[in-house]
Amino acid sequence: MLIKNCKIIFEDKIEIGSLLIRNGKIEKINPSSNENDEIIDAKGLYISPGFIDVHIHGAGGFDTMDGTKESINTIAKTIASFGTTSFLPTTMTCALDDIKKSVEVSAECMKEGTEGANVAGVHLEGPFISPAMIGAQNPNFIQTPSIDTFNYMVGDNIDAIKSITLAPEVKGSLELIKYLKDKNIIVSIGHSKATYKEALEGIECGIGHSTHLYNAMTPLHHREPGIVGAIFDTDITTETISDGIHISYPSLRVAYKQKGFNKVLLVTDAMMACGMPEGKYSLGGQDVFVKDGAARLKEGNLAGSILTLDKAVRNVYKNSNYELYDIIKMATYNGAKHCKLDNRKGLIKEGYDADLVLFDEDINIKKVIIGGKVFK
Repeated sequence: MLIKNCKIIFEDKIEIGSLLIRNGKIEKINPSSNENDEIIDAKGLYISPGFIDVHIHGAGGFDTMDGTKESINTIAKTIASFGTTSFLPTTMTCALDDIKKSVEVSAECMKEGTEGANVAGVHLEGPFISPAMIGAQNPNFIQTPSIDTFNYMVGDNIDAIKSITLAPEVKGSLELIKYLKDKNIIVSIGHSKATYKEALEGIECGIGHSTHLYNAMTPLHHREPGIVGAIFDTDITTETISDGIHISYPSLRVAYKQKGFNKVLLVTDAMMACGMPEGKYSLGGQDVFVKDGAARLKEGNLAGSILTLDKAVRNVYKNSNYELYDIIKMATYNGAKHCKLDNRKGLIKEGYDADLVLFDEDINIKKVIIGGKVFK
């Protein structure tokens, strides 16, 4: 397959060119010949690496916590149509056996593949979180942090676990953080009431990431910097739900200026209503009402989002003066590094997987290619 006349979004520049795709890989950038190849004329569209979402609960009416291959496959197909080519199905603070089942199913889909986006692993959001920063998690299923409980949840699928969100100030967390770091699992601070000092202690023990910046964490105050201050004051990575609802655009710009484009990932934190009409849905066993682009519990708490990564890119692009390639990096390469797939995903580079997205000037998705095959 030859894709010609496209604006190729590289890590630090955009150039007009063509890509030769063979055997699911980017074989050549700007090849000299293309005999016997299918030709796609991009007609000036942008082409970027496929988007990578490391924090997503559901889409298309299904949830990771359903614990079925059908659910994961439907989520994979739904988000692929919006340009996401790899993702981490994300669990909730629920019953341990339900989390275990979801991990098993996600690990199977990771090995066997889906009809849409690749399952790159699993993100556990909870159950080792603070009841004081519950967000839309279910307080009835919070667990005391322990290595034994973690190992029970993941069973034989520890290799599928890419990241876990926890609260470092809760007793037992620091020991677990050290254990997880030794297992090469990214530990993320989130749903936490930690002070700046407690957050730093967690970072020193091995926390390397932070979950949905600003949301469900102690804010930056000039006398108590909180978790936000600790994120800004260290080199850990973070993620933003860039829907204009979870975070205002000025606050997003402050974060990107402080952390830089190499340290921020765009995520959706989407729930099952993503790609669906407004109405009543559920998340972690709790009713969620989707109206005016926001998903909320009946009490008013935000309950994930209905965001897609193409919209996240568009929102940041339209509400800043950043270079498009810097924004795309936050939706692609940074996620690939997070999932430890940056040796083959997240860049337009010869030898890399042909997970690609073509879109126009307004970030409207026109074509999606996964593993060298046209999905959309």
